[in-house]
Amino acid sequence: MAPSKLKNTNIRSYLATCKTNFIFVIVFSFFINLLLFVSPLYMLQVYDRVLASRNETTLVMVTILAVALLIVWAALEAIRSRILVRSGAKFDRFIGKDVFSTSFRGHLRAPNGQFSQPIRDLDTLREFLTGGAIITFCDAPWMPFFLAVCYLIHPWIGVIATVGAVGIFALALANELMTRRYLKEASTASIGANQYVSTSLRNVEVVHALGMMNAIGGRWNTMHDNVIGLQAKASDRAGMLISTSKFLRMVLQIAILGVGAYLVLEAEITPGAMIASSILMGRALQPVEGAVAQWKGFVAARSAYSRLQDMFNSVPAQEDRMALPTPVGQISIEQLIVAPPGSRIATLKSVNMQIQPGEVVGVIGPSGSGKSTFARALTGVWAPMAGHVRIDGADIDNWDPEKLGPHMGYLPQDVELFSGTIAENIGRFSQIDAEAVVAAAKTAGVHDMILQMSDGYNTPIGEAGRSLSGGQRQRIGLARALYGNPKIIVLDEPNSSLDSQGEAALANAIRAAKANGCTVVVISHRTALLNTVDKLAVFTNGTLTMYGPTKAVLERLNGTGGDTAAPQNLPQGKPMGQVTQMARAGS
Repeated sequence: MAPSKLKNTNIRSYLATCKTNFIFVIVFSFFINLLLFVSPLYMLQVYDRVLASRNETTLVMVTILAVALLIVWAALEAIRSRILVRSGAKFDRFIGKDVFSTSFRGHLRAPNGQFSQPIRDLDTLREFLTGGAIITFCDAPWMPFFLAVCYLIHPWIGVIATVGAVGIFALALANELMTRRYLKEASTASIGANQYVSTSLRNVEVVHALGMMNAIGGRWNTMHDNVIGLQAKASDRAGMLISTSKFLRMVLQIAILGVGAYLVLEAEITPGAMIASSILMGRALQPVEGAVAQWKGFVAARSAYSRLQDMFNSVPAQEDRMALPTPVGQISIEQLIVAPPGSRIATLKSVNMQIQPGEVVGVIGPSGSGKSTFARALTGVWAPMAGHVRIDGADIDNWDPEKLGPHMGYLPQDVELFSGTIAENIGRFSQIDAEAVVAAAKTAGVHDMILQMSDGYNTPIGEAGRSLSGGQRQRIGLARALYGNPKIIVLDEPNSSLDSQGEAALANAIRAAKANGCTVVVISHRTALLNTVDKLAVFTNGTLTMYGPTKAVLERLNGTGGDTAAPQNLPQGKPMGQVTQMARAGS
């Protein structure tokens, strides 16, 4: 089954894909632990048979047999380790794509959420599945067999080994109880500090220009010191318990040899049994000691598992949608109410609009009037609280974003480019169609500018396009929006960073899109683009207060128009200066 088809959001369903591998690991663990009896049996034979009989042939044969069995043991260990590594890779391959897509969809729903952490959590979980912790858990069930053999040698030997195992396990449990809260708080604080650094780095120019380095650094130091303090408290307690565990381990070693020597003196066991019992006790305690050593990794994996599961539970699964025909570009908006993710205060209220295929609609309004919210709703970035955005009659939620995306062009107000080449950014990081990339660049009027760069279309632009100016980023973003001749194009403040030449290229691009039958929605605070639009929509305080043919809306705003144009919800006439003032107020 392909990873994208796994719709069960319980992580156990992903772990189940590795079930066969884990079964093999358990089977191999049985034979590996069985072969661990080679060393004590060898010592038993050497001390009780070889030394007593002084037979060199027996020593050679026993040694060859022991070495051969240990070679098998080493081979099984290597195979078990390889199986675990491949199990982790298989788990990552199956869950990775869904973790990535779910974290992105979660960030759309809650931009302030911790949706960058799941990728690191996936790494933590994969490393746990391929590391020594799983081997320790696989070896732990065989501990009773080693204890049973200790009891067979002598009850006192078994009692000492059992007391040691219980004592070390109690210390491990105490370690969990005494450090859990501090480790959990430290993990949460560390995630917050890392996200703060990431946010600060994205605004490094402002930090440098405004002399905010010390202030930002001081706040990070406070957060980082909190992390260090919590980790120190957990480490202090864990260190005390680990040293106690080491002390107990050494005392047990002395105790087993001392009691063994006493039993030899009393002729209750042989010297070989005394040495063998020491080795057996070490094997019996090894999984417990391993659990203590791996406890920190186990806690980290448990926290990562919990966060991943919470993410899957909080973000609805992406349902498979039936493929719909290629859109023609008709947009219907019905009683649309939209609020920013995580807020219940609507910034767009009861909007009704009809946009026909091939129409160019301009959107103006004062700052905070809901224009950018409108753009996000049209593209499906923000889900409606109520109402519908329909494309060709189908609710936008019924479109598969991956299928609708190629037919949609979007230039957000804050242009975001990605690390890669100019061609990759324009081509949306899909299989590059050189002709389509160049065509989009020419339509956006950016082709000549690109050719003048060091490597042309193959020029790397750096993280977030930092190597480009604001105007260059905006024009490349426009080319990306135009790539593939989409049927619907939404442009949010597309000329905010453009000079007069760039504005002329933008106007030509809009006309070319209209000529190709594209539906274009352009939000602008500059009146120069109003000459290119067929209809004009005016938003005020999140409400569509006016919508209709551009000329009729402008006349009504100018106070000179009649009712013949019948634009939607026209208010009383306003001076023309107010429409310019309104348009220039921004979004």
